Amino acid sequence: MSVSLSKRYKELAARSRVPLGFALLVVYAVFARPSWERLIAGALLALGGILLRAWATGHLDKNRDLCTSGPYAYTRNPLYLGTALAAAGFAIAGGEWWIAVLFSLVLGFVYWPVVMEEESHLRNLFPAFAAYAERVPRFWPSLRPAVPSTTRFRMALYRQNQEYNAAAGYWAGLGLLLWKMTR
Repeated sequence: MSVSLSKRYKELAARSRVPLGFALLVVYAVFARPSWERLIAGALLALGGILLRAWATGHLDKNRDLCTSGPYAYTRNPLYLGTALAAAGFAIAGGEWWIAVLFSLVLGFVYWPVVMEEESHLRNLFPAFAAYAERVPRFWPSLRPAVPSTTRFRMALYRQNQEYNAAAGYWAGLGLLLWKMTR
């Protein structure tokens, strides 16, 4: 995807990601074919994504401060990286190759434009974002923090950002897969 995506497409992607997520959930619920081996491997990978998201939201005070601590010292988009890991985990657990392709397409055509739009917003909101973006990779994390991390995880931010919903979704997804395997 090009950085020059139209603003209209980026806004459409941002508005469609939640309804599209629910549509994907229905498709997944109907067509996933889990096995114990795939479920365990996928659940572990997805759990890593959920934990990364939790860590990130405990540092994120949206639109008030430029977040550069915790996982934001390694990647500018730990929430989307966590989402991608969770999606990959559930794709593995689902056991159908085309589900992984479908998830990848949604991540590429819906989430990537949202990342670009959010970065544009952050550039406008925080003058320090440009220097931060030069040092910290957009998606794949660096092995060492690219910026010094000065703040700690705050449970109040985790709750404020309502990240417990992602954890609930993780457990519901595992429940669905277990139900499908035992029925």
